[in-house]
Amino acid sequence: MDTVNLDNLYGSPLLEWPRIEGRLERGVTQAPGTGGPNRHTCWLTTINPDGSPHVTGVGALWVNGSFWFETGEGTRKGRNLARDARCALSVATEEFDLVVEGEAHKITDPRAVADMASRWAAEGWPARVDESGSALTAEFSAPSAGPPPWFVYRLTARTATALGTVDPGGATRWRF
Repeated sequence: MDTVNLDNLYGSPLLEWPRIEGRLERGVTQAPGTGGPNRHTCWLTTINPDGSPHVTGVGALWVNGSFWFETGEGTRKGRNLARDARCALSVATEEFDLVVEGEAHKITDPRAVADMASRWAAEGWPARVDESGSALTAEFSAPSAGPPPWFVYRLTARTATALGTVDPGGATRWRF
C-alpha cells in the first residue's frame, strides 16, 4: 500500500488506514444520529456513456475490506457498471470523510449473495435471496434501486482518500 500525506499546507499527520477500516467495520448505517453530519449516506459515482458522472445514494456495507451495494440491472448505475466497472463511493463519518475509487463487479455466487442478504436484513432491510439464488428480493428497496431482482456488487478499491474531521485533522490518500 502506498500512502501519501495530502496536507502540505498545515502539516497534519498521516491518517492511518487501520483506523479508517476499523471505523468502517463498525458500520455506516443510515439511521439518524449515526454519522456525519447526522447520519451516513453513501454516494456512488458511475460513468455515463458520454463520460459524465452519475451520482446516486446507495445503501452500502463494508465487509471484508470492500464496500458492497445492490441495484437492479435496469437502473442507470447498473447499466453504467455493466459497461464500465470504474466507480467511486463516498461516505461521511464523524471522524472522517472518505472516497474509495475502484471497480465494482456483480457478484452472483449464491453463498456471497446469501451472506450479503443476511447482513442487510440484520441492518433492517428485509432482503432475501430470490429463486435464482444469485440476486436479492424484498418487499421494498430504495426507489433508485429499481424493481427486483437486485444484484449485489463489490467495489474493489484501487485508491482511497480520507479527510480527517476531528483533531488532529489530516488528508491522506492510499493506493492499494
